[in-house]
Order: sequence, then C-alpha cells, then structure tokens
Amino acid sequence: MKTLKCRDVGFDCNAEVKANTEQEVLAQASKHAHDVHHVDVTPQMAEQIKTKIRDDGRP
Repeated sequence: MKTLKCRDVGFDCNAEVKANTEQEVLAQASKHAHDVHHVDVTPQMAEQIKTKIRDDGRP
C-alpha cells in the first residue's frame, strides 16, 4: 500500500491518499489538489510529489 499525506507536499491539510500503486496515488492526489486546493498538478509537480509517496508495508 502506498500513502501520501497532503501536508507532506506543502498544504495545511490533513488529507491522506492511500492506494495500491504510485500511479493510483498520483491520480487521487491530483483530483484532491484540484477539487480542494484549486491546484492543477503539472507533470513537473507530479515528479516532485512522487518523492513524498511512502510505502506503508501493507500489501
């Protein structure tokens, strides 16, 4: 399971995205960024966000 905390990418937000793959996390995080923070994630931003995705060790 992969996890991304919104706070880890610079927002004052407690949202957390969990998914099986990095791509699923990025898709959910991009939707959250757009819907909640009114930010469109660019390819460059996505590359930076990938570095903040953590593997929580669960299958």
